[in-house]
Amino acid sequence: MASIPDFGLVVNLDPRAPIEIREMAEKDLDEILEIEKVAFPSPWSRGLFERELVTPFARSFVARRTGAPAVVGYLCFWLVDTECHVLNLAVHPQHRGQGIGAGILGFGVEYCRREGVHLVTLEVRRSNYRAISLYRNFHFQPQRVRRRYYTDSGEDAIVMGLDLENSKLLSTL
Repeated sequence: MASIPDFGLVVNLDPRAPIEIREMAEKDLDEILEIEKVAFPSPWSRGLFERELVTPFARSFVARRTGAPAVVGYLCFWLVDTECHVLNLAVHPQHRGQGIGAGILGFGVEYCRREGVHLVTLEVRRSNYRAISLYRNFHFQPQRVRRRYYTDSGEDAIVMGLDLENSKLLSTL
């Protein structure tokens, strides 16, 4: 595994789909917005992503297939003191089921661990079984429910957390 400080990492999750993860840049936003539109019922705007790129405590990364130009997934989160809050994680629907989401989430969790983060939290739609399964594979645990959290549908969000101080998960990756 390449070192985290250079923000470049090649992840061989599926022999057909090794990916490279690097910091998100403004030049990536058109591709990211296309993924947002097909991945979420209420996609983020360009302005929200632009704000993440300049917010000091925000971290944003993109995943591309090794040797290919297109962004296939991305991760945005905030680091505040010893906590991380995942804001946005998406993989283009044509590239799902190939380990890309696990690769970029694993990268983010390991990045947080190296930054001294103790707790990673996120919200996920109650109906998003695929995402919940991914988070459970990383040992995220349900903590509570935010009733009617999603304004587009009134759906509940499950708040999930990962205690990095007591998790040995990534030490084996």
